[in-house]
Amino acid sequence: MSLRPRFTLAFTAVGALVAVLVGVLSFRAASDRVVDGANRTVRLVALAVAEEQDTAQALPYAGTRDSDGHPGTGDEAEQPAIVRAVATDGTTTHLGGPDVALPVSDTGRALAASGAAEQEEATMIEVAGDTYCQLTIALGEGRGALQAAIPLEPTRDVLVGVAQEIAGAVLAVVLAAAGAGWLLARRITRPLVRLAGAAEEISADDPADREVPVDGRDEVARLSASFNTMLRRLAASRAARERLVQDAAHEVRNPLTSLTTNASVLRYVTELSPDDRDRLLDDVEDETRELGHLVHELVGLALSRSRDEAEEPVELAEVAGRAAQRLHRRTGRIVLLDADDRVVRGRRQALDRAVSNLLENAAKFDGDGEDPIEVHIRRGAITVSDRGPGIDAADAERVFDRFHRTDTAHGLPGSGLGLAIVRDVAQAHGGTVFARTRSGGGAAVGFTVAPSRLLPATEPDVAAAPQERG
Repeated sequence: MSLRPRFTLAFTAVGALVAVLVGVLSFRAASDRVVDGANRTVRLVALAVAEEQDTAQALPYAGTRDSDGHPGTGDEAEQPAIVRAVATDGTTTHLGGPDVALPVSDTGRALAASGAAEQEEATMIEVAGDTYCQLTIALGEGRGALQAAIPLEPTRDVLVGVAQEIAGAVLAVVLAAAGAGWLLARRITRPLVRLAGAAEEISADDPADREVPVDGRDEVARLSASFNTMLRRLAASRAARERLVQDAAHEVRNPLTSLTTNASVLRYVTELSPDDRDRLLDDVEDETRELGHLVHELVGLALSRSRDEAEEPVELAEVAGRAAQRLHRRTGRIVLLDADDRVVRGRRQALDRAVSNLLENAAKFDGDGEDPIEVHIRRGAITVSDRGPGIDAADAERVFDRFHRTDTAHGLPGSGLGLAIVRDVAQAHGGTVFARTRSGGGAAVGFTVAPSRLLPATEPDVAAAPQERG
């Protein structure tokens, strides 16, 4: 069963429960009032007859009877109450009203024989299938007692009518609750239906083409807004993935073409001169190494975009120190580290990879290796400086694009993905990237993290002395 019928049934059930409860309480209140009124009426009749017995004929009751003594429809003449005298020995004498033999209980006999004046007994009795409200009141001083009774059938007819009216009202309330519940359920579930429809179509359509209307500020509106944000992120992720695949296909095509050509030439390796064979094998090795490096960078780029790594407090100086030691082991380059002691909330492996890529990029362009590479860390900003050819202003914005290679980078190893990974890591930490020409020659490339990720410093923010890592 869908959500809308469930809401409708829930609203209907609540409305029916409330209506039935109110109806039962109303009927009980009406029944109690009618019975209390009958008791008061029969008592007034009994007291009046006790004062003056000949007034009994003048005291009618609010019911009617037909010629057979059964309750009438209201068209017949009103009938008086039944009044009988009870002697001290328990015998009865009819005084007024229909001649109905009212039974005398043991309590009634006791009241007639020795009861005090106005001592009474009220009961419900049944005579010949009819129910009566009866009151026995003692006259006192050995004068016996009086019995007064009125039939309850007319009263029951009134109660039946009241019950029917209440049942009709309850049914109307239930139908109204069902209609209102359906309208409310439709209004409540309409945004959810739109969300469900959009979710079902995402697999077939472009998420960028989907937008769920946001109405109001309630929880459903917040869900719709969050769903739209998710759709935009899915569209952006899909577009980024497509760009990555297209760029990777373009970059892989050249080494694969070269390897295919060289593999064809290897069929005639015996016909080549020794120098040609050496050049051919060197070319195969270079293209294979370049293709392997490209695959490695592609895997690294995909991992850098992962959000599965848990965040933790990370000391940037420690991360940069380990990256500098790895670079020295591989290349023998000296790295000067000048860092503060700030700790950030971030992903340790991603930050480590970003710093390593900056160092490898600096080592690649600073080819002579005479001057050390410098790393500066201040308040979440990491800058790696080298003394290479520098960066042109036109390339400063594009060096972080995937597979982009400057004119000075042609002929150098690399895939053009290292700085793209740095940009992804910076964006994942709410920061930015930058590249500029270093004062005195070379380039200064780095990234920042968001100020909100800086954890409170445990000591005064004093710059540490430059350290040589190597």
